[in-house]
Amino acid sequence: MGVRTHPNSLLQDLDLDKEQFQDLLTLAAQLKQEKLHGDEVERLGRQNIVLVFEKNSTRTRCAFEVAANDQGARVTYLGPEGSHLGREESVADTARVLGRMYDGLAFRGNTQDTVEQFAEHAGIPVWNALTDEWHPTQSLADILTMTEYHGGDVEDIAFCFTGDGDSNVARSLLVTGALLGMDVRIAAPAGLQPPRDVVAAAEKAARSSGARVLVTDDLDAAVRGADFVYTDVWVSMGEPDDAWAARVPSLLPYRVTDDVLDATGRPGVRFMHCLPAIHNRDTDIGARLYQQFGVEGAEVTDEVFESHRSIVFDQAENRMHTIKALLVRSLGG
Repeated sequence: MGVRTHPNSLLQDLDLDKEQFQDLLTLAAQLKQEKLHGDEVERLGRQNIVLVFEKNSTRTRCAFEVAANDQGARVTYLGPEGSHLGREESVADTARVLGRMYDGLAFRGNTQDTVEQFAEHAGIPVWNALTDEWHPTQSLADILTMTEYHGGDVEDIAFCFTGDGDSNVARSLLVTGALLGMDVRIAAPAGLQPPRDVVAAAEKAARSSGARVLVTDDLDAAVRGADFVYTDVWVSMGEPDDAWAARVPSLLPYRVTDDVLDATGRPGVRFMHCLPAIHNRDTDIGARLYQQFGVEGAEVTDEVFESHRSIVFDQAENRMHTIKALLVRSLGG
């Protein structure tokens, strides 16, 4: 029988309440300043953290490793071929082994069920570093970034996610925005909108927080008045390459251009993206899309991505600061 899920686990965005989320943002901002000024205090000495990643990663892996190292913890990385997981050993057995050796575990992979099994059996804090359904450490970084640029109360922020509204990032942003009382809009074609249960969870949270929630296929209505416009890649890791043929025609009307940002009516509007982004022909996917569809970039134009309105690399850095806050709160008090 599995061990009860540790109370400091984070498996999806709704595991946090508004007070806990804001506490993590406050701590992340403090830790960011400590690192900037060179007076960071180690709070996780002698702690051991394992990263179990079924999917490759740039930002998430580096954020966890640097955050842990800065705080005095030690990290083991088990990549897609680095363990017996799923081939010779079950999730439950792997979790019970790792739980005897480590103080915390981050999982990045496919199904939500896998991270939940880790949490059930490991007996230590388990953090969802991305599954097909949720990406809670990304939304932490995103909200921190928004608060840095907005300057007011989080409840006064309006943001629009456009593109694949059924993605893990869109789902996390929708429920997180609703939890925090924000004005959150998802603009996506009908077939790529968040599942009904996710929308229902967001609407329930909004009734308590006073959030405004809009899920629509009307991009013009969704971006009007938005302080931030956010998008993500149209085909996620693990999906077949032929998914592009179906996604590109339906999602082209939702790509972020200068006209879309101008349509917000906000002179200070900012563009956000969790990365990696297909914004030119400098990647294999970007080159292939240009040859197949004649499209320069995909979900965002290069002009927007490289403009002064783009804050995507601030987001990327904030993955580290918010993950550090999560580790400190989970393991260091």
